[in-house]
Amino acid sequence: NNVQVSSAGSEIFVKFSPTQTGLTVGEILLESPGADSVEVTLAGTGITVIHSYTAFNQQPLGFGGGFNQSASQVFTLHSDMSNIDKVKMFLQIDCPSSGCDDWDRFANVKVKDPTSGNWLEIGRYITPYGNGTQQLDRGLEFDVTDFKSYLNGEVELRIYIENWTAKADIVTIEFDFVEGTPDYPYYAVSEVLGYHINSIDGVPYGVDHNFDLDKNIQIPNNAESVKFRTIISGWGHATPVDPGGRACAEWCFRTHSIKINGSNVFQHNMGPIGCGSNPINQQAGNWQNDRAGWCPGMVVPVRSDEIDLSSTGTSFNFEYDFEDWVSDGGVIDPSYQTGAYYATSTYIVVKSSSQISSPIVTD
Repeated sequence: NNVQVSSAGSEIFVKFSPTQTGLTVGEILLESPGADSVEVTLAGTGITVIHSYTAFNQQPLGFGGGFNQSASQVFTLHSDMSNIDKVKMFLQIDCPSSGCDDWDRFANVKVKDPTSGNWLEIGRYITPYGNGTQQLDRGLEFDVTDFKSYLNGEVELRIYIENWTAKADIVTIEFDFVEGTPDYPYYAVSEVLGYHINSIDGVPYGVDHNFDLDKNIQIPNNAESVKFRTIISGWGHATPVDPGGRACAEWCFRTHSIKINGSNVFQHNMGPIGCGSNPINQQAGNWQNDRAGWCPGMVVPVRSDEIDLSSTGTSFNFEYDFEDWVSDGGVIDPSYQTGAYYATSTYIVVKSSSQISSPIVTD
C-alpha cells in the first residue's frame, strides 16, 4: 500500500504482512513537527497461499479392455513442509465414451513408505453408480495432513478401483499444500491394521478367523499429540439379516470399539451417513439407500480418536473389537457372494515440537 500524506504528493509505503486470511482494517497515525497529524485508514486482504500439484492425470482404471485395476507412479510434491498447515487431496473421476463402471466400487489411494516398502492407505472412497464425480468442481476431497511426513519430495502413490468391467474410471489426483502455522512442526505415522487391499481382503465378520487385531504400541517419549486414524467399510450380504433385510456387512448397522489395555475407549458407529444427500446425485442403482457407514460416490469417513497418554502411558495394548454377531454361513446371493467383511485400516499419528520417530507397533 502507499499513502499520500501532503499536497506536495509525498508518499509513505506500508508493507502488509497478514497473519490471517480475510479483510483486515487498521489505522495509521502520521505525525511531524509543525504539521497537523494525519490518521489514515488502511485495509488489506490476506489470502491463503496454496501450492498445487497434479499427480495422476486421466489415469484409466478397469478390468479387461487393456486396463488394470491399479496404477502406481512416482511424483514430485512440495518439499518444504515447515510452513504447511494442511494437505488436501482431490480426486476426480471422468468417464470414457462407454460410460463409467455401472457399480459402486471399493477404491483407495495409498502412499509408499520408502523405509518398509509398505503401502499406507491415505484415503478411501466408493465410486458412484455409473457416473463420475464431475458434479464436484475438483471431485472428492480428502484431508491427508496426517501423512504429510510421507507426502513431500519424491513420493510413490498407488490408486486402485475394484472395477471388474472394461468401462474404465478415469482418475485425476491433485494435492493442495496450504500455507499456515502447523499445529506441530513434526509428524510421524505407523500402521496398526492394514486390511485395505480390496473389499473382501478385510476382516471376516461373524466367523472364526486368524486376522491379528491385537497389537502392542509404544509411543515416543516426546509425543505431544497422539491419535488413531481409522477407515472402515463393510462389504457382503451375509445372513442372518437385520430387520428391514439389512445383510452384513454392507447394510447392518453396528458399533465397533477400540480397546486400550482391555477397556473400550473409542466407539465407531457404522450407521447411516446420509446417502440421499450426496451432491453426486445423478447415479443409477440404489445410491440413496443408507449403507453402514459409507455411501456410493462419497469419501469413506476417517474416524479420528485422540489418545490421552496420561491415562494410557507411552506403551499400551490395542485391540479392534467388532460388535458381536454370528453368521449362519448363508449369503443373499451365493452365485457371487462369499460372506461379510470389514476392510479396515488404522494408523497411529504422533506429533511433536521436536523431531519425532514413528511409534513401534508389534504383534
